[in-house]
Amino acid sequence: MPIDIGMNDKARQSSAQALRVLLGETYALYVKTHGYHWNVTGPRFNSLHTMFMTQYTELWTALDEIAERIRALGHFAPGSSSEMLEEATIKPDNGVPDAEAMISNLVKGHEAISRAAKIGLKVAEENNDIVTVDLMTRRADISEKTAWMLRANL
Repeated sequence: MPIDIGMNDKARQSSAQALRVLLGETYALYVKTHGYHWNVTGPRFNSLHTMFMTQYTELWTALDEIAERIRALGHFAPGSSSEMLEEATIKPDNGVPDAEAMISNLVKGHEAISRAAKIGLKVAEENNDIVTVDLMTRRADISEKTAWMLRANL
């Protein structure tokens, strides 16, 4: 059945592609944050363990929202880890960094998500895709706030 939401196929495709990039960055940061939750050590273990859990839970919820928006635009969301990570600039760690490096890496990850969301926001604006504009704005807001809170721990 044709999709008639006020956007042509090309506009829906480019918005979906911007969302794929955001999904990739979000997935990469989700995996990193969850791994840090499991492996953080040191005198701030309890507070960081709890903070990382809050963050990876929020990222997991965001993944669903982003993927469902891709589907609403008439495109398939990536269905495997490798497919999601194709678009990610956030790279996995080799080994387990110390707590300070974990925090610093997460700051950089949230900043990468904010950048991807802002690029996606411009694409969505050009496509008159106000739903994706809203999603991108919320993702940038949450990532920037989270990066600020993480920096406060350094």
